[in-house]
Amino acid sequence: MTHHHHHEADDHHHGHHHHYHHGHEGAPLSRWRALIGGLLVVVALATACLLQVHAGEAVVITRFGNPVRTLLEPGPAWKLPVPVETANAVDLRLRTTSSGLQDVGTRDGLRIIVNAYVGWRVEPQDKDIRLFMRAVRNEPDQAAGQIRSFVGSALETAASGFNLSSLINTDPSKLELQGFEDKVRAQIERPLRDTYGISVAQVGIESVTLPAVTLDATIDRMRAERETIAVERTADGRRQAAEIRSAAERDARILQADASVKAADAEAAATAEAAAIYGKAHAAAPQLYELLRSLDTLGAVIGEKTRLILRTDAAPFRMLTDGLPSGTAGESGGK
Repeated sequence: MTHHHHHEADDHHHGHHHHYHHGHEGAPLSRWRALIGGLLVVVALATACLLQVHAGEAVVITRFGNPVRTLLEPGPAWKLPVPVETANAVDLRLRTTSSGLQDVGTRDGLRIIVNAYVGWRVEPQDKDIRLFMRAVRNEPDQAAGQIRSFVGSALETAASGFNLSSLINTDPSKLELQGFEDKVRAQIERPLRDTYGISVAQVGIESVTLPAVTLDATIDRMRAERETIAVERTADGRRQAAEIRSAAERDARILQADASVKAADAEAAATAEAAAIYGKAHAAAPQLYELLRSLDTLGAVIGEKTRLILRTDAAPFRMLTDGLPSGTAGESGGK
């Protein structure tokens, strides 16, 4: 009985000793667990508060939805955890937006199809960044849609100040595409900056084409222009030919008049000289002169097939029947 009680006491002693041993080892484990839990909380808070600003972007910190500050420098930064503060990244890189095909009218009443592009970006300034976030909710696609609307209107207005030949021409020196681009940019630059915080870096014309109606009208106009030029050149050629012909006829008349005057002078001189010779011959031998003149006349009027019925007792045929006068032979023989 006693023995049994001692045993129970011994067991009780051992039980107390065992309970004391477990309590002594549990305290450090709890402290380690608390320390690890604290570290995890600290890491979670640090993760929630730490952010990274990348190159080519800005971060706008909003506190309960209201912008409080803008981070522009790349690198790590701090904020209060969500939902107190939220980080909103804004892309600052250069973007390109196409206007699509736009049917616009030129100053000379023709239609053309223009496709333009706009290079744009959000300027790294707090005012422009916040304006961009407020106007398009930091959505680049929504901003691109607004830009297309502005460019379409600007293309219509700008095209009305240029003739078709200034925008489509085979001669590069006659093209005014740079002026057209500048006019479009001038119309969209200020509204986009003031309303959306968007800075326009470049405006360019990708293509300019002619619709079917304009193409037909252009061909007809070119044909009319070519016909007009041909008529003008033909008329000019005819005028020059008439001038040349008139000058030639005038020169010919002058030459002919000069030749006629010279011929008349020569004929007069020859006639005078012949008359003088005839006079001398007649004075020297009148009957011989008459004979020679009669023979010259016969040679001039009688041809190979000439048939004449004339008196033979008249000159110059008298010589054929009467022969030479007796005085002529005597004079000739005397001389």
